[in-house]
Amino acid sequence: MVLRLAMVNGKARDTASLGRFWDRAVGWTVFSDRPGATAVGPAGFSWPDPEALCLDFIGVPDPGAARGRLHLDLATTSAAHQAQLVAELLEHGATPADVGQGDVPWTVLADPEGNVFCVLEPRDVYRDTGPIAAIVVGCAGPPALARFWAQTLGWDVHESTDDFARLRSPEGAGPYLEFLRSSGTRSAFHLDLLPYPRADQKAEVARLHTLGATGADVGQGDVAWSVLADPEGNVFCVLAA
Repeated sequence: MVLRLAMVNGKARDTASLGRFWDRAVGWTVFSDRPGATAVGPAGFSWPDPEALCLDFIGVPDPGAARGRLHLDLATTSAAHQAQLVAELLEHGATPADVGQGDVPWTVLADPEGNVFCVLEPRDVYRDTGPIAAIVVGCAGPPALARFWAQTLGWDVHESTDDFARLRSPEGAGPYLEFLRSSGTRSAFHLDLLPYPRADQKAEVARLHTLGATGADVGQGDVAWSVLADPEGNVFCVLAA
């Protein structure tokens, strides 16, 4: 069996405020807002949906303690769209970020809680991904880590070099999952995975251990989900079916 990519989970001090920021950033809507948890997704989508990866923000006292090597790349359709989106995001609380990118055609920003993300220039490869072009993970060995995640999710490898690897769902829908040789930009984001109906969560966790995952303790205590780390130490969760 394989697992579904259910959501990008973000830690935040103010989940409602950060949810509203990302609602504007991707043009979606807040579909769940309760104390300490805010979820953003396309209007009318049915979770989980490979074409509509949702964002789920969970309140914690210190999001900085959870920062990892994952960030989001946003897609644009034209140079004018890129400039307009950057201007709107700055107006709504984003700030310019310098991660050593130099002179590049994309714009690096940080959201109001310091999570770095990129607004890309128009690229043909992302023309049908929706507003989130890619989930990008900084790593030491892109090909090996891409193989782990391809086996975890059952996704297809679209490109793999020593410095970069790219996966996408077999349906050819939604954002890419990309691995870039770098130390990674810092964000309090991680991936949440979900077993398919009638799949056994414990069996899936055991399968991931055979692929090279390890158990991780982030202070979660006794919970229904399992917290793991991939072979390079990136934390992710396997939710209960």
